[in-house]
Amino acid sequence: MNFPFKRILITGGAGFIGSALIRELSKKSDILIFNIDYLGYSSDLTSIGNIEKNKYKHFHINLKDENATNIAMKQADPDVVIHFAAESHVDRSIESPRNFVDSNIYGTFNLLEASLNHWQKLSNNRKENFRFHHISTDEVFGSLGMTGTFTEKSPYSPRSPYSATKAASDHLVSSWYHTYGLPTLITNCSNNYGPYQFPEKLIPTVILKALEQKHIPIYGNGENVRDWLYVNDHVEGILLTACKGKVGESYCIGGNNEITNKQLVLKICSILDKVRPKKKSYSNLIKYIADRPGHDKRYAIDASKIEKELGWKPKWEIDKGIKETVIWYLNNLDWCYKIMDKSGYKGERIGQIKRK
Repeated sequence: MNFPFKRILITGGAGFIGSALIRELSKKSDILIFNIDYLGYSSDLTSIGNIEKNKYKHFHINLKDENATNIAMKQADPDVVIHFAAESHVDRSIESPRNFVDSNIYGTFNLLEASLNHWQKLSNNRKENFRFHHISTDEVFGSLGMTGTFTEKSPYSPRSPYSATKAASDHLVSSWYHTYGLPTLITNCSNNYGPYQFPEKLIPTVILKALEQKHIPIYGNGENVRDWLYVNDHVEGILLTACKGKVGESYCIGGNNEITNKQLVLKICSILDKVRPKKKSYSNLIKYIADRPGHDKRYAIDASKIEKELGWKPKWEIDKGIKETVIWYLNNLDWCYKIMDKSGYKGERIGQIKRK
C-alpha cells in the first residue's frame, strides 16, 4: 500500500490501539510521527517500543488545553491527523461521566478547531491530500437483538456516558466536514483485543484473575455478544482508510468474530488449562455478578463497505487471536502489574452506580 503521508499526528498514541498503530508506522521509512498523549492512567510509552529519535516526538499535553493543542498542531505540521485520544471504559464512564465529556467532546472540539486552522493555511497540494481520521466505536449505535448488524447507515442510539460522548464526537467530526469542508474520515470499530490492553478490560482481567486464582467475574448471565477485532487487523483497516477512504465517509471495521462473553471466558480458561495447568480447571473460578447498568445485549458489524471499497478484511480468527493474546500476557506480567501500580488500579470492579 502506498503511504502518501510524511508527517503523521496521532492523538492517544500511548494507548492500546494508538501504540499499535505507532509500532506499525515506525517500520516505514521517511515519515515523522507526532504523538499527543497526556499520559492518563492507561497510557504507557513503553508500549510504543524503540523508535529513532529523529522519527518521533511526544507532546505531553491534554487536548482540553486549547492553546497547547494549537501549538502542538503548528509544530507537527501534519499531513494527516489520526484521532484516538478518548476515555474509553464504559464502567469508568458510569462512575465519572464528566471526564468523558471533557476528553471525548471538548478534546475532539479543540483538535478539530486546530486541524481546521492548520488545513486552511496549507498549500493547495497539501490541502487537497490532508485527512482528519477520527477513530470511533460500534457502541454509538446502541444494542442489537439476536439478529442484524451495524452498518454505516445504522441510527445512533448510545446507552452509556462513554458511547454518548463518542457519538457526540462523531457528530462534531461530521459537521466540521459538512460545514467547514475539513476532509474527515470516521471509522467505527468493534471490540479490540491484543497486546498492551490495560488490565481493566475483559480479556486481560480474565487472564490475570485466573492466574491469581481469584474469582473471574462475568456480568449478568454472560450471554452478551461482542464482535472481537484483533488490534493488528484494526490498525491495517485504519491505515487503509486514511490512505484510500472517501472524504466525508464513515467505515465500519469488524472482526467477524461474534461470541458471548461466557464463551470468550471459557476459551481463555481452556487455553490457560493447557499452557499453565492447575489441579482444577480455571473455569471453576468463574463467578456471575450483578450486570452492568445499561449493558448492551449484542454488537455485530457488517464490514462489507470497507471490504468492497478499500479491499480490507480481518485476517485474525478468534481462536488464534485469543491464544496469541493469552501467551503475550503470560510473557508480560511485569508490564501488567507495573501499569496497574502506576494507575492505582488493583483489579477492583468499576462502574457500580454510586452517584447521588
